[in-house]
Amino acid sequence: MNRLKRSKQSQIISALVEGNSIRATCRMTGTAKGTVLKLLADVGKACSDYQDKALRNLECKRIQCDEIWSFCYAKQKNVPKDKKGQFGYGDIYTWTALYEDSKLVPSWYIGRRDLQSAIIFMNDLASRLKDRIQLTTDGHRAYLEAVENAFGGDIDYSQLVKLYGNENEGREVRYSPAEFIGTKKNIVYGNPITCSISTSYVERQNLTMRMSMRRFTRLTNGFSKKIENLEHAVALHFMHYNFVRIHKSLRVTPAMKASVSSTLWSIEDIANLLN
Repeated sequence: MNRLKRSKQSQIISALVEGNSIRATCRMTGTAKGTVLKLLADVGKACSDYQDKALRNLECKRIQCDEIWSFCYAKQKNVPKDKKGQFGYGDIYTWTALYEDSKLVPSWYIGRRDLQSAIIFMNDLASRLKDRIQLTTDGHRAYLEAVENAFGGDIDYSQLVKLYGNENEGREVRYSPAEFIGTKKNIVYGNPITCSISTSYVERQNLTMRMSMRRFTRLTNGFSKKIENLEHAVALHFMHYNFVRIHKSLRVTPAMKASVSSTLWSIEDIANLLN
C-alpha cells in the first residue's frame, strides 16, 4: 500500500490547522480528497489518544467553560425526516474548558447541548485535575447538575449570566444577537474570587476555533458532512493549539506554560504520532 512521505503528511496537516478546507488543502498540496480525509482520520485519532494520556494530573487554579455551536450534515431545519433525532445530523455543540493562566485546553467534548453531554464533559474535566479549582461557566442550567455530579462540593463554582435587551423592531437582526446590557455573577458553590469570575478567555477561544477550522465558519459550505470528521478535526486543532502554536501573550505554547511539555512541538512531531 502506498504511503505518503512524512514531508507531505506535514504539509497537509499544516494546511488543515491553518483553517483551510479539505478541497483547498487538496489543491494546495496536490493530493486527492480521499487521501486528505484518511490522513485527517488517522492523525486526529492519534492526537486524541495522545492528549487523553498527556493531559492528566494538571495543576490548574481557574478554569472557564463554554459551548460553541456548529452543525453536521445539514442545518437542523433541513435534516431529513429519516435522520431527525440521530446524533451527527443537525446541531452539534463542542464543549470546551480553558485553563485561565496557561490558556491550555485540557478537555473538550462534542455532543448536544443537553444534560447528558454536560455530565460527560464535566466528569472528564474533573478526572484531569489535581487540586481544587475555581470554575466559571455561562448560565446554561445543565452545568448545575453536571458540576455537582463531577465535583460534589469540592469546587469554587460560579456562573456568569449575560443579560440582553429586547430586539429593536425594524432592525436587521438576522445574524446579530439582541443588545447586550450587562452580566450577573451567580456564586453556586464554595468561595470563588469575585474579580476572577469571567468567561472572556474561553469565549476568545471560540473565535480561535472558528478561524482555525473551516468546519466552524458560518455561512459557508465547509461544514462537516460526517460527525467523525468533525471529531478528528477538533482533536487535531487542540493538539496544534496546545503543543505547537506559540501563544502571543505567553510567548510559549499553552502546554509549556502548564508544564505538560518541556519542548516546543512542530508539525512534524504531530505527524510522527502516526508511528
